[in-house]
Amino acid sequence: MTGTKKPAETLEVRALTRDRRKGLLRLGEITVPCALGRSGIVMRKREGDGATPAGRFALLHVYYRPDRGLPPATRLPLEPLSPAAGWCDDPGHPRYNRPVDLPFNASHEVMWRQDRLYDIVVVLDCNIAPAVPGKGSAIFFHIAREDYRPTEGCVAVAPGHMRLILSRIGSGADMVIHA
Repeated sequence: MTGTKKPAETLEVRALTRDRRKGLLRLGEITVPCALGRSGIVMRKREGDGATPAGRFALLHVYYRPDRGLPPATRLPLEPLSPAAGWCDDPGHPRYNRPVDLPFNASHEVMWRQDRLYDIVVVLDCNIAPAVPGKGSAIFFHIAREDYRPTEGCVAVAPGHMRLILSRIGSGADMVIHA
């Protein structure tokens, strides 16, 4: 495999000591700033706590807004979002922490957002299989606000950094979030 670079497999996330709601994401030789949950990184995630869960999570699937740019180059499964895309965040519903079609009668997150945060969004294997009610839902790797304001528990980076990272990872990649 001379001249061929092996895709990186692990994204490492660490909070900054001066502001636990911001961090650094490292992928091999690439290090970029990231936004974290408003409550920082925690060992025990709870629905609605605004915390980013510590742990190792597979990067499962990438969604993107086809009306806002080309699909990202990636080896991960890729799917365009539609205005009917939602994500159930109701711990009492059988579709908890799963994609749903809108309209949806239980509590849910709208994936087709007016802001750019979900223009590219990667689903992390956090409380997915099986989904345990109340342990957190919709923990994604997505686009950050320009000022890197905190998320509701996700990890978020700038759009250019997201595209760079996705182009460098292979299927089977994971994200390690350090407490």
